[in-house]
Amino acid sequence: MHSTLSLSSPITSSAATTSRSHSLPFTTAKPIHLRFCGLRPEALVSTTYSLNRRHGYLPCRSHSSISAALSSNDAPPKSFDYDLLIIGAGVGGHGAALHAGLKTAIVEGDVVGGTCVNRGCVPSKALLAASGRMRELKSDHHLKSLGLQVSAAGYDRQGVADHANNLATKIRSNLTNSMKALGVEILTGFGSIVGPQKVKIGSSDKIVTAKDIIIATGSIPFVPKGIEVDGKTVITSDHALKLESVPDWIAIVGSGYIGLEFSDVYTALGSEVTFVEGLDQLMPGFDPEISKLAQRVLINSRNIDYHTGVVATKITPARDGKPVLIELIDAKTKEPKDTLEVDAALIATGRAPFTQGLGLENIDVATQRGFIPVDERMRVIDANGKLVPNLYCIGDANGKMMLAHAASAQGISVVEQVTGRDYVLNHLSIPAACFTHPEISRVGLTEPQAREKGEREGFEVSVAKTSFKANTKALAENEGEGIAKLIYRPDNGEILGVHIFGLHAADLIHEASNAIALGTRIQDIKLAVHAHPTLSEVLDELFKSAKVSRP
Repeated sequence: MHSTLSLSSPITSSAATTSRSHSLPFTTAKPIHLRFCGLRPEALVSTTYSLNRRHGYLPCRSHSSISAALSSNDAPPKSFDYDLLIIGAGVGGHGAALHAGLKTAIVEGDVVGGTCVNRGCVPSKALLAASGRMRELKSDHHLKSLGLQVSAAGYDRQGVADHANNLATKIRSNLTNSMKALGVEILTGFGSIVGPQKVKIGSSDKIVTAKDIIIATGSIPFVPKGIEVDGKTVITSDHALKLESVPDWIAIVGSGYIGLEFSDVYTALGSEVTFVEGLDQLMPGFDPEISKLAQRVLINSRNIDYHTGVVATKITPARDGKPVLIELIDAKTKEPKDTLEVDAALIATGRAPFTQGLGLENIDVATQRGFIPVDERMRVIDANGKLVPNLYCIGDANGKMMLAHAASAQGISVVEQVTGRDYVLNHLSIPAACFTHPEISRVGLTEPQAREKGEREGFEVSVAKTSFKANTKALAENEGEGIAKLIYRPDNGEILGVHIFGLHAADLIHEASNAIALGTRIQDIKLAVHAHPTLSEVLDELFKSAKVSRP
């Protein structure tokens, strides 16, 4: 199915600077016409789009004109070493490479797998798996309710750390082997663009050419000014994943996804945690109702305290027998508030795009707060607002949605385009998850975002909720804490957002995200059959409870 989409005016929005942003920024310098393939028109979310339905599944091509200022003495090459060259072998670059089916090379200056595999998603899940087991074994009340008895539980810190490191090594090897099996050439060295469709590899004079180039360089931990990181007592998530120590008392600066997950790990292993959050409430970015419940379960019931509405302006590592010192000021008045003395501090203030040294100035591209500007097709936009021919940027480096699977999805969408099958990714269908115990997941809009959209566009918004306490499988596991929340349009059954807090929430969210991607309405999905007894029935009951006026 194809749908023609017309933008009658420029659209701009700013990219978020935190690690788990869900803002969807893009900029267009002049009216363009977009064609969408493979999605029902209802799945497309916009306020200025005019949709004309067409039928069929034939691939379509973009007819948008692309222009960019090219230096007369640096014209694109007439023949190419590769069809596709990808700068960065993280999850985004890897996903694009596997999907391409072209003569492809991938450039990596560090190690294959990028942040996700080596310093993020993969090792953190290994730590969470180990610490989650530890939490269960230490919960006498939970075990007794199941009729179980366990002697005093303990753990080997180095063994837990080795589990995370070994998993990263295994996944990294799998990624490398999968690319080699498909004939993807891996070029070692940092890639920098020296001209149109030309990339220099490392510090040598080696320059390779490619018909299309994808920038997929990812991100690094963001450390605010005034914070001194020593890698031992003041650390980022990169250091924390090595688990070189388990401090008695650790301050976590930032209570988003990264901070929450590490608080889960540290408290399970015996640490006391103090959150430092600049906003007035913990867990910013989550749906407020989900945050309220999650705070009661994940924070208030554990050995955690917190300071909100304050900013850590200076953090000094532990030295000469002195503890880590954290100076706090009021986030609004900037007046001094307090000084904390702790054993360690984890800086979980988000991530910053890794885009320096890419040679963007050679193609007249200027970053915006470090992010590379792109349009809805991930095509790079130069300093004059024009599209740079044959150049794309995916993942954290463009700031649209700083999630590993979003990077992979963006990479696949680029490959679809360069192979003649035009495709625009619907970012509102991309799920996100926080792997605490229990988990939090989401897709689409929060309730405040949905109500704001409804007021702006003139439609009503309704909310439906179900509890894990009514789910047979959750009760069998003695894990009835949690809710699922559906935000929707009662007039036509459009799913605006789904939020889940509970057992295996990260797995359950995909039924909702796929429904949004495919444009499935509530009146259709509520007829789907779910196995009993399973946790999936939480969503089954959720959709069935929605009241839709239009059949």
